[in-house]
Amino acid sequence: QVQLVESGGGSVQAGGSLRLSCAASGYTYSSYCMGWFRQAPGKEREGVATISRGGVPSYYADSVQGRFTISRDNAKNTLYLQMNDLKPEDTAMYSCARHRIPWVGCANFVQTDFGVWGQGTQVTVSS
Repeated sequence: QVQLVESGGGSVQAGGSLRLSCAASGYTYSSYCMGWFRQAPGKEREGVATISRGGVPSYYADSVQGRFTISRDNAKNTLYLQMNDLKPEDTAMYSCARHRIPWVGCANFVQTDFGVWGQGTQVTVSS
């Protein structure tokens, strides 16, 4: 069974940091591009960052560029999102996702390209 399980969310003050993790199972993790997405209350889900199968290249939304870092450990089947200098507008439910197709890149945040999603982990940033 293909499964993605996020962890690491929580509440933090503005300027703080969090590291999200996404544990993957049930498929060959290293064969797929992965991404992080988020959805704030009352807003549509948006792409945050994506990373290629081998870890390079990676892509970021303009709103998080320079503050967030996506990475992956293919030996541990785990995806990460290091979030620094957090802002109240980063408050959202964060979900990891796997691309539908193996061996292709994901240089965009087209959500329909991603076919497997985790349940999400909540990040709340207070001012």
